Amino acid sequence: MKKILLVDDERWVRTALKWTITKLNLPIQVVHECENGLEALDWIKHNEVDLVLTDIRMPIMDGLSFVKELDSFKEKPDVIVISVHDEFQFVQKALRSGVFDYLLKPIEDDDLRLCLQKWLEKRKEEIKNLDSSLDVEDLPSSTIDRVLAYIERTPLSQITLKDVANNVHMNPSYLSQLFKQQLNKKFVDHITELRIEEGKRLLVTTSLRMSEIAERVGYSDLAYFSNNFKKIAGCSPSDFRKSRLQLVKSNHS
Repeated sequence: MKKILLVDDERWVRTALKWTITKLNLPIQVVHECENGLEALDWIKHNEVDLVLTDIRMPIMDGLSFVKELDSFKEKPDVIVISVHDEFQFVQKALRSGVFDYLLKPIEDDDLRLCLQKWLEKRKEEIKNLDSSLDVEDLPSSTIDRVLAYIERTPLSQITLKDVANNVHMNPSYLSQLFKQQLNKKFVDHITELRIEEGKRLLVTTSLRMSEIAERVGYSDLAYFSNNFKKIAGCSPSDFRKSRLQLVKSNHS
């Protein structure tokens, strides 16, 4: 099932869209709703989604600003914008920014179905192209070997999916799918594990501040580093450092 995020400041619009999408019986599922672009950006930072349906006119952050900010994401979802007839100049701007398609209010069921089916076909074609471009036996594993070698020689703070994909001359979306297929884990999860392991090493072997360690392993946000650390290690970075240092002291006493 493909995951969809709905972004609209009017709750009744989101409710109607979700009900209609469910009724269409396509292999897609609305997994979350947001009231504006800023809220959506924050949610996407910590969650996976394949497609975003967003209104153009919203308070706090409108749809165009949201689409622009989304460009800075390492792995960004496709976007379909929703507009009214007299906002077509905004739709044109959105299309130039790389959104997949647009829908006009009031949204008809058939228009929504056709738009979503077209998007699903696009995703199928991307996967088909990926499969046809890879040698079944050798190329996937050799590509992943090159990816892992690149990751090993590159500072963790500098690793992005886009840069790794450029290094192996592959589309980031294709590489992400290949990585999961070959290693049975997501690229982002693998990098997170490496960052936390390096964080553990620095916590025990250096006297660097938490913020310095977070930055060294690729986190500009200390709270985000701490949350990921706790998820994997089962305790906070500070508690991990204290327990390991106490263990070292007890072994030397």
